[in-house]
Amino acid sequence: MRKTTLGAALALALAFASPAARAAGDTIKVGILAEMSGTFADFGQQITNGARAYMKQHGDTVAGKKIELIIKDTTGPAPDVAKRLAQELVVKDEVDFIAGFGLTPNALAVASIATEAKKPTIVMNAATSVITAKSPYIVRTSFTLAQVTQPMAQWAYQSGVRKVYTVVADYGPGHDAEGTFKKTFTALGGQVVGEARVPLKNPEFSPFVQKVKDARPEAVFVFVPAGELAVGFMKAYRERELAKAGIKLLSTGDVTEDGVIDALGDNAIGVISTHQYSMAHESPENKAFLAAYAQVAPQQRPNFMAVGGYDGMAAVYEVVRKLGGKVDGDQAMGVLKGLKIASPRGPIQIDADTRDIVQNVYVREIKKVGGKLYNVEFDHFPAVKDPGK
Repeated sequence: MRKTTLGAALALALAFASPAARAAGDTIKVGILAEMSGTFADFGQQITNGARAYMKQHGDTVAGKKIELIIKDTTGPAPDVAKRLAQELVVKDEVDFIAGFGLTPNALAVASIATEAKKPTIVMNAATSVITAKSPYIVRTSFTLAQVTQPMAQWAYQSGVRKVYTVVADYGPGHDAEGTFKKTFTALGGQVVGEARVPLKNPEFSPFVQKVKDARPEAVFVFVPAGELAVGFMKAYRERELAKAGIKLLSTGDVTEDGVIDALGDNAIGVISTHQYSMAHESPENKAFLAAYAQVAPQQRPNFMAVGGYDGMAAVYEVVRKLGGKVDGDQAMGVLKGLKIASPRGPIQIDADTRDIVQNVYVREIKKVGGKLYNVEFDHFPAVKDPGK
């Protein structure tokens, strides 16, 4: 019944506002669904600030059309809210693109709407591999957990680590990270001596970290979403004195992301992570991005989510430019498949077959540079595809 209601509403809306009719206007509307309040509010702020930074740097007009952002708050991991808001964006706001998505459950909830409305939908952060497979109208400009985890497992084994305990958040991206690390590390000859999944909401890390300490691995591999959860894990890691016990901390860049790295404190120095972006990345594109972001949010350090939003807008601009301002869903997807962008993180490309991103994954160590903490890159795996597909 719910599907029928949605389909009827979309059909009615499209009958009165066809893509050609909307393209005849002067505005291209980009509807962003993001977590703008609650525990994950930083996700939405980083994504939308990144999108605004791109517009600050490149102007708000392309191919004679004014670009307008319409931002709606999913309030957190709330699939029902995300689906309702996506329907509003299509039916009421008549957007040309749907974008955003800090969290996987919200992105998955919108896949059916993207398909029914033939709406190009750009995932700017959510990182479960399966998302792009749920609709032929979804592309991703961020990363997948499997994509940044496989290099971590490879680097750990190459560096002499043989026994690891894994700790991940208990939802899609966490399961992807856990499975990928275990498969890659054990195939190389390593041993996973214990596994733990922690709740996504309000986890108490101390009992889990104590189990890690009791198992006496050489290292613990961790994935939890960026922000408060990452800070919470690092606090427990420090209080339970795992470093003093000789247990190295290996993670994806979510745990050590640039936006919260100051909150981790000097105890985080030396933590190794693998990820696709660091503020310390040396390139002209990154310097331009940082300068534009500073104009939009001068009090905030941008992280990988901001870059996902920034590159997502680069994709939108390229589609509008190549279609001469007349956005059609199928033609837009034709432009997005295989699209190459000179990103602040390095060269990226949208894989034409999977519509997922191909990019360098960097190995970084937290160091203090000029009195501030940074993820300093010292090695990389080039042009990594999502191993989850």
